[in-house]
Amino acid sequence: MPRQPRAVRKDARPADATRRRSVELNSTEALRLLGSIPLGRIVFTLHALPAIRPVNHIVDDGDIVIRTHEGTALTTQTRQAGAQGVVVAYEADDIDHHTRLGWSVVATGYCRLVTDPRDVARYRILIHPWPGQQMDYVVRFHPDLITGVRLAGAG
Repeated sequence: MPRQPRAVRKDARPADATRRRSVELNSTEALRLLGSIPLGRIVFTLHALPAIRPVNHIVDDGDIVIRTHEGTALTTQTRQAGAQGVVVAYEADDIDHHTRLGWSVVATGYCRLVTDPRDVARYRILIHPWPGQQMDYVVRFHPDLITGVRLAGAG
């Protein structure tokens, strides 16, 4: 028998919710936090609408780097755009579901296909895609704008 979802009161929140604050992060701290976790979401345009995909990433010398595969919209668009690149946003966070404390970072910039065979080989070693997925392409972007917020306790 399937479990019934628990009813959640609309006003349900942690008891200490009123003692939290939001603190803006500078770009250096935001990029450092982004580099501390392996998973985020890339946002790009698909058929004139925003598309969001979860991806593994690394931060390498200030650039956000992901692996992708043939046939994806991002790979196709990036290849077609060439040196100009494709506008993307990238979001990652680490927020505790119980305390609702943590951080969130959003970076935007132009994504470009990595074509240097040595760089591609290096990123294939450093970025581990989800099991069973063949990821032959690498894209990277240097954030033109990076913002972040830390959700902190009072004090």
